[in-house]
Amino acid sequence: MDETVYDVLIIGGGCVGLAAAYKIILEKPHLKIAVLEKESKLATHQTGRNSGVIHSGIYYKPGSYKAKNCVEGRRELVAFSKHYQIPHDICGKIIVATHMSELDHMNSVFENGIKNEVEGIEKINADQIREREPFCTGIEGIWVPCTGIIDYVALCNKLAELICAGGGKIMTGMTVRHFIRQGTETIVIASERKFKSRYIINCSGLFADRIAALQGVKPDMQIVGFRGDYYELSEKGMKKVRNLIYPVPNPEFPFLGVHFTRLIQGGVECGPNAVFTFKREGYSKSDFNLKDTIQALSFKGTWKLFFNHWRFGLDEYRRAFSKKLFLERLQKLIPSLTMEDIIPGRSGVRAMALAPDGNMIDDFKISYHDHALHVLNAPSPAATACLAIGSAIRTMANEHFSYS
Repeated sequence: MDETVYDVLIIGGGCVGLAAAYKIILEKPHLKIAVLEKESKLATHQTGRNSGVIHSGIYYKPGSYKAKNCVEGRRELVAFSKHYQIPHDICGKIIVATHMSELDHMNSVFENGIKNEVEGIEKINADQIREREPFCTGIEGIWVPCTGIIDYVALCNKLAELICAGGGKIMTGMTVRHFIRQGTETIVIASERKFKSRYIINCSGLFADRIAALQGVKPDMQIVGFRGDYYELSEKGMKKVRNLIYPVPNPEFPFLGVHFTRLIQGGVECGPNAVFTFKREGYSKSDFNLKDTIQALSFKGTWKLFFNHWRFGLDEYRRAFSKKLFLERLQKLIPSLTMEDIIPGRSGVRAMALAPDGNMIDDFKISYHDHALHVLNAPSPAATACLAIGSAIRTMANEHFSYS
């Protein structure tokens, strides 16, 4: 048993958990704060396996937590990255409509951006698309100059450094297995150790619902994993992409569609698709976990999602196993791409929060229960918004936690 009585234990060493710890320590450096991460290093899953984009805030419903936190969080993230020399580049992106049927939604996206006060956005025509991306073909588009790319793992390592410098602790290899409430404290059993804490903040991403359940919460949702596969562009293919190229997203889904992203470490990725995964941290097509599968498929919301969107799901699965079909999707934006231009790359898994009726919970969701805050839904753009989300968690903690 660790004899220290922590004021706050934060579960999860991704960008949201670390940002929350950083923001709390910044305001209350006298508190005893620790972050428990189950892997041997930080930012191993959603934070370290996303496309590394600094999102603008253009897509999200005006007034939503996503919209507010993305725009504010982006500005804070860029300032933080400049100050601490986190590798990043505000290179801009284009959102491209390739068919007349996409123009109405493209215009809706643009209006969202205006309402969300996303700076500098403008509509562009086919010639202006080619000026910015000579190999890209579209009929109209949106230029988003404040979008960028960043190394989110480097961001997390800097946050961890600042947390430790401020008196906090980062402990890796700590898989949380159980909670025991004893008077004013909670005993957290993690791997082979026990910790005492007055309060808990659950930022465990793909396992947020399970950690909440261990603490006695019965959330009205469940996490279901969706794997996203990426291809990399060959040296020849990379010459066809300057920065970031996105399609107009499907309004029925929170995914932004298969896109092209220049990476801060070099190279260009294209993807991801979105397919149901049989393992919450399953990064290969054959990964399987019995508990994850049973939990997902015994939840009625999963089957309602499948039933309502079976055609979309089938198309995504076909592309997951067919390079040719994946290429055809990419060629809608860059028609000159060939099979030799794309090389199978990495994958990531997105935590999708589903309601029992099969609807995807699109906005951020944080709840309080019995001396604990649970970040139950923090999908994209949570990485971009992490510092703003950290501030929001700190505000909620100040409201619910009785520490001075």
